[in-house]
Amino acid sequence: MRPDAEVSPGSLLVAAPSLTDSNFRRTVVYVIDHRAEGTLGVVLNRPSEVAVHDVLPGWGPHATKPQAIYIGGPVEQKTALCLAALRAGLDPEDVDGLVGVQGPIALIDLDSDPDELASKVRGLRVFAGYSGWGEDQLAGEIERGDWIVVSGLADDVLTGANVDLWGRVLRRQGMPLALLSTFPLDVRLN
Repeated sequence: MRPDAEVSPGSLLVAAPSLTDSNFRRTVVYVIDHRAEGTLGVVLNRPSEVAVHDVLPGWGPHATKPQAIYIGGPVEQKTALCLAALRAGLDPEDVDGLVGVQGPIALIDLDSDPDELASKVRGLRVFAGYSGWGEDQLAGEIERGDWIVVSGLADDVLTGANVDLWGRVLRRQGMPLALLSTFPLDVRLN
């Protein structure tokens, strides 16, 4: 079985404690697309100091608090992506301006009218840039032990800035993965 066989849209890539790359240390990446050609996702737990309304004024009032732009990853950081959790019973395929990802999570076309789409979502998050892997690159990183692949929840996309999403996701996996949530940020200070 391929190391990335469990990766699919809606799954999470949780950085292993051993992954020290500054772009991904203690991150949780929400997978938007995964196919043979590569994988695309956004880091869910890296808020920036930039407010959504400063960059996308129409979307600012509709963004989930904190209404900051999150750093989605190191690729194309001048590109904005928006993920939303839809209200119960809505199918993203039936709504112009939405592209379904998994379950109630959809990508929003930021060129759409924010006021028209706002009533259809229960929350949204804007990301600057994204995380991307070429063909077989993610499989190699998973095999090396850089990433832990787990199922995502819709609320993971909307988690606030003051929540330790990395620890929360690991704790809900049960043993032995839950133990990783206690791994110190700096082992020299342990």
